[in-house]
Amino acid sequence: MSVDKVDDQIKDVIHDLYSIQAATHGYVGPQTQQELVRLVRTQLTGSLATLSNDASTLPTQITPEIIEYVDEGRNPDIYTREFVELVQKSNQYMKGKSEAFAGFRDALAQEIVKAWPEMKADVDQVLREGEANTAPQTNGASRS
Repeated sequence: MSVDKVDDQIKDVIHDLYSIQAATHGYVGPQTQQELVRLVRTQLTGSLATLSNDASTLPTQITPEIIEYVDEGRNPDIYTREFVELVQKSNQYMKGKSEAFAGFRDALAQEIVKAWPEMKADVDQVLREGEANTAPQTNGASRS
């Protein structure tokens, strides 16, 4: 079952609902009532049953938190926004920690070189390797 097929079935349901609305708007008597009953019994229920059966076979990956959020009557878009904000906050925290460790590394390197000048070449090599491994990946945009 593909998402496109389910999408087409949703369009069929919407078309059936539109047909029922049009028949209701043009109600002229018992003939219209019979036509409405026919549309609901045959077309709409058939379309909804097909949609329900086929859509249930699609893979869904919805976290339990989102389901709880919707069950509580809350907007899942708000959950997504809050999640993104939480990830951004966590990323900022980790960036701060990384920068603090880099500062500590540089300060420690300076103190090691002061205490043991003969280790300057080794300290410089460790710093170069550390900077190569922790260099931020950029996408061409400059950061300030």
